[in-house]
Amino acid sequence: MKIVACYSNKGGVGKTATSVNLAYAIAQSGQRVLLCDLDPQGASSFYFRVKPSKKLTDERFFKDVERFTKAIRGSDFDNLDILPANMSFRDFDVFLSRMKNSRSRLKKALKAVDGDYDVVLLDCPPNISTLSENVFRSADRIVVPVIPTTLSERTFEQLLAFFDEHKLNRKKLLPFFSMVERRKSLHTQTMGRLRNRYKKLFLDSTIPYATDIEKMGIQRAPVLSYAGSRAAGRAYDEFWREIIKKLQKKV
Repeated sequence: MKIVACYSNKGGVGKTATSVNLAYAIAQSGQRVLLCDLDPQGASSFYFRVKPSKKLTDERFFKDVERFTKAIRGSDFDNLDILPANMSFRDFDVFLSRMKNSRSRLKKALKAVDGDYDVVLLDCPPNISTLSENVFRSADRIVVPVIPTTLSERTFEQLLAFFDEHKLNRKKLLPFFSMVERRKSLHTQTMGRLRNRYKKLFLDSTIPYATDIEKMGIQRAPVLSYAGSRAAGRAYDEFWREIIKKLQKKV
């Protein structure tokens, strides 16, 4: 079982849209996927028409294997299940602070589904916290959307600094450019500069700023399920294929 996190320490960068479409694409390829919605706002759960979990609250997420597995819900798509979020997830750091070995608690919780899924995908809240450090340590790969703008570039550099400071493996990171508008010179210049600075760190795939992606809130479905042949759908298709290739390599 591979664990893939979709994470950014900045909000509004297309993280949840990436999680939803990546989960859908991998499931459509025939692999069994569990999308864990770790963000208390529950956006990825909403997109898949899954209601918040009322059973998995408080510290039970990390301690109660039976409740963890019973909270999992099926989606409208084959091979794709959802672990929906609820508002108690906002206190994850409080729960983790009370536990021994707090940095490895998430990985222990996910062992409850080891063998049931080929890929567990984590849609993470946008902050650097005890929970996110759990994510960094448990994930095999960490997909990081970066808008080619100054503030998004700055938060990405903060993430790299955190990895270096805490001796985490940078090779786990798979940054890519999200919400790209190529007609904007700032976007094209920023992408060129970051690709040159970080060499092969950034993925080749980019996700455009597109109306079809914005319509996910209306359709409540992945872009690939209703606009797969359009520009955004093609971009996500190229994206997930690149991710799969990365998962096959050791870091």
